[in-house]
Amino acid sequence: MPGKELFMRYDVILIGGSYAGLSAALQLARARRRILVVDAGRRRNRAVSHSHGFLAQDGMPPAEIAETARMQVLAYPTVDWVQGAVEDVAGQADAFTVTLSDGTTREARRLIVAAGVEDVLPVLPGLAERWGRQVFHCPYCHGYELGGTGIGVLASSDLAMHQALMLPDWGETTLFLNDAFVPDAAQHDQLRARGARVVGGAVARLEGEGPGVDIVMDNGRVFALSGLFVATSLRPAPLVLRMGLATEESPMGVTLRTDAMKATSTPGIFACGDVARAAGSVAFAVGDGAMAGMATHRSLMFGL
Repeated sequence: MPGKELFMRYDVILIGGSYAGLSAALQLARARRRILVVDAGRRRNRAVSHSHGFLAQDGMPPAEIAETARMQVLAYPTVDWVQGAVEDVAGQADAFTVTLSDGTTREARRLIVAAGVEDVLPVLPGLAERWGRQVFHCPYCHGYELGGTGIGVLASSDLAMHQALMLPDWGETTLFLNDAFVPDAAQHDQLRARGARVVGGAVARLEGEGPGVDIVMDNGRVFALSGLFVATSLRPAPLVLRMGLATEESPMGVTLRTDAMKATSTPGIFACGDVARAAGSVAFAVGDGAMAGMATHRSLMFGL
């Protein structure tokens, strides 16, 4: 935190200061624990203009939610903040050493990993620049705003089947197979029962500057949509993978394995948010962060 002297040794260092990290930090700050939050400033939902589905904050810009939370957490006198990245973690419970991107080190009794994940997108011209604006992954977060018409699902794996069966509740849905997924006879029956249309063939690119998006097929045919959904693959930060924590693989990618109290496989290290949950949202991140913060505090009081 600018203008504030940083301590060298903390009760807890939190790696990541978005929704999950801030929620965990709040519990620890209110327990009067000395904590350091290290944040690289790359929220997973940074491309999204408005956040939905989080009680009392529905429709708010996600950056405003995060900044309000940050200022509330920093109002507690036992909280320090570093804008930057963690380059390395060493040691063990009660004696962790964290190396920051500026080369300095800090020590802590406990660590909370809330570093989030990266969405690995399918390679398709026009998709990456529309991510979070016209192309989405979570219907609960963005489906309602599409107005009930012209919703597309772009297949990048068989997860497209799950999305295509869900999305008709939010509007007329078309599944674009894109040479990536072939439904069998039973799946075609399920799609018909849900009213989802199926379009075969490869997608060439995405076009349109909004509010909708156009899918342009290889054969030149164009489909005008209000929005497009696609399943991404989750990838934790390289630091998280280097820490040697147990992971879980699912069709959605790699996440850290935690128990019900958000403890990882390494004693003294807890994890929360998207890095430890395959299905992410702001509401889930805040809830997981609160659990991680309280569980970490309990471990400081009563041991691991």
